[in-house]
Amino acid sequence: MKNIIDGGFKGQIYPINPKGSKILGWACYPSLINIPIDKIDLVIIVVPAKFIPGVMEDAAKKQANCAVIISGGFREAGNDDLELSVIETAKKYGIRFIGPNCQGITYTPNNLCAAWPLMKSKGNMAIISQSGTVGAAFAGWTKEDNLGLSSFVSLGNKSDIDEIDLIKYFSVDQSTKVIGMYLEGVKDGRAFMNIGRSIVNKKPIIVLRPGRTHKGSIAAQSHTKSIAGDYKIFDAACKQVGIIKADTVYELYDFSKIFSLCKIPKGNRCLIITSSGGSGILATDVAEKNNVNILTLKSETKDILHQSLPSHCIIGNPLDLTGDTNAERYYEVVKKLKNIDYIDIVLLVFGDPIPNAADFAKKMKDEVSQEIVTCYIGGGDIQTKEVLNLHQVGIPTFPTPERAMRAISALIQYKNFFQKSILGLEK
Repeated sequence: MKNIIDGGFKGQIYPINPKGSKILGWACYPSLINIPIDKIDLVIIVVPAKFIPGVMEDAAKKQANCAVIISGGFREAGNDDLELSVIETAKKYGIRFIGPNCQGITYTPNNLCAAWPLMKSKGNMAIISQSGTVGAAFAGWTKEDNLGLSSFVSLGNKSDIDEIDLIKYFSVDQSTKVIGMYLEGVKDGRAFMNIGRSIVNKKPIIVLRPGRTHKGSIAAQSHTKSIAGDYKIFDAACKQVGIIKADTVYELYDFSKIFSLCKIPKGNRCLIITSSGGSGILATDVAEKNNVNILTLKSETKDILHQSLPSHCIIGNPLDLTGDTNAERYYEVVKKLKNIDYIDIVLLVFGDPIPNAADFAKKMKDEVSQEIVTCYIGGGDIQTKEVLNLHQVGIPTFPTPERAMRAISALIQYKNFFQKSILGLEK
């Protein structure tokens, strides 16, 4: 409730507790029946599981049609009959609900934070998660990165509203550009494929699905009683319909972030410009494994760079500006390459403290046709400031070269899927 208040929600709030007179300064009522209005919009339920069917009955008397059941103690704890009772009561009265056993919902366009942590920062990424902690981590990173999100929905046991309902919603939500999901299983594989196929040409969908091993699958089933299914089948289904699959929580966030800030590149040809030779090598290794073409610079391009760079710079790809560089040198290099049509993406690796990186990266973004992605590593306090500034001007930045390149590969995977579809190669 404190997060609802601190989040800036403008609607009326009615705390319900049989023992309280006021909660956080708001008048408290002993039951839903006692609140002084005939119709309520949303009931957020945090009471012991055994009482929830009765709360749903009271909600129906107040014409509620939506609920979030945060309480646990249902199917995941072996109380299948109790969960079934809640489902039947909700269906009887036409109440749609999220949960149970979840962490709540956040929707920043209307300042509703009925979850934790407190999220107020508005952005264009939505996260749907069966794990409250995974979703909260994702939300926290958007806050740390000065990016914000459009929504965080913790699904829990998803006894009613599920990933299909939410994908449909976010597909038309004007505040959402990219949909990230942590799913331990899907109820209807065919429906999931169909909705994915119909949406991905409008908005990218990123999915992290655990349970890739036998014991991991067992753990997923015990967590939310999800039907995990065969991971290889799920993987193949995602590839078939163009859903981008993440392998780690970091990738779920990184991929969502790059789609939220970048356009889809025309090709997979990438130039790495770095002040750290080692970081350039690490990025190259990841690129080679993930269908990113670390292009060979043509001789005329090298001639242009030799004429304008200090002799100790290493002209190649990666293009190593070495440790004495400043942000302006990156800009001068990219400006000279802006009309070269065989470069699709430029990865800028800022190694060590390099002030004003965001200012010059913004100038690059405004002046060149290539997509600009950055990695900032080893920069201390200056890095902390510049990362926030880079995101503020709409340029994604990552804390390691490997993460930056994996995110670039997700963009290219998405591009390749639609390229194949247009050519009729994707059945």
